Amino acid sequence: MEIPQNVAVVLVPALNEESVVADTISEWQRLGFPLVRVIDNASTDNTAAVARAAGADVVHEPRRGYGAAAWTGLQGLPTAIEWVLFSSADGSDALEATELNSWIEAAETGAHLILGDRCSLPDSFAQLNPSQRYCSMVFHRVVHLGWGRRFTDVGSLRALQLSRLSNLNLRDRGFGWNVEMQIRAVECGLKIVELPVRFLPRRGGDSKISGNWKGTLRATYQILRLLHQLWWTRRSRLGAEPATSPQPNSVSRK
Repeated sequence: MEIPQNVAVVLVPALNEESVVADTISEWQRLGFPLVRVIDNASTDNTAAVARAAGADVVHEPRRGYGAAAWTGLQGLPTAIEWVLFSSADGSDALEATELNSWIEAAETGAHLILGDRCSLPDSFAQLNPSQRYCSMVFHRVVHLGWGRRFTDVGSLRALQLSRLSNLNLRDRGFGWNVEMQIRAVECGLKIVELPVRFLPRRGGDSKISGNWKGTLRATYQILRLLHQLWWTRRSRLGAEPATSPQPNSVSRK
């Protein structure tokens, strides 16, 4: 299964990112993605207007939370869409054409979930602030202990084959969206590929999570609580896995 840009959508959750969102949209358009959808997550600035002027499809989610914005962005996609690429709005997620080719190759060889790994390249790892490194370390150790899977990172840049979405049954609407996605992908037996990616400094604006230790501790607490919940409900969940994958775009809003 390929990821030609005309069957992929780039989803960009954004909260008060008017100073950087246009550049982020332009970067994905430069790579040939015709559909970039920005989810305005109750911004109090001009994020939505700036994104629309830059050529993005803009939808609104009034409930604050990364997971809430990501879920809303998945609704009502064109029927031709087969892949969803999630990107941060701040410009830290980026792919060059040669890197994109590696992602396409992973999809062609059967990957269902492709994850950007910010930790393997020394230059990218150096750009991570201490709180981002801490969150990745906690996730790596807890998931290895609880699920036996060694993930290198839990960053925002990732591509998911849309037909696998309903099987994952994602419930988190906050900071734990990406964490739950990776855990559920392991439990559902999806083929997961991590690829090293460049990680760039935020181009402007303020980080909502990793910019300060208060936000980091809050996010870490929510992630650990989610991991604890996923572990204790694992047996009942695995006993009720669907036998077949639903068709793309068949998810309903929850």
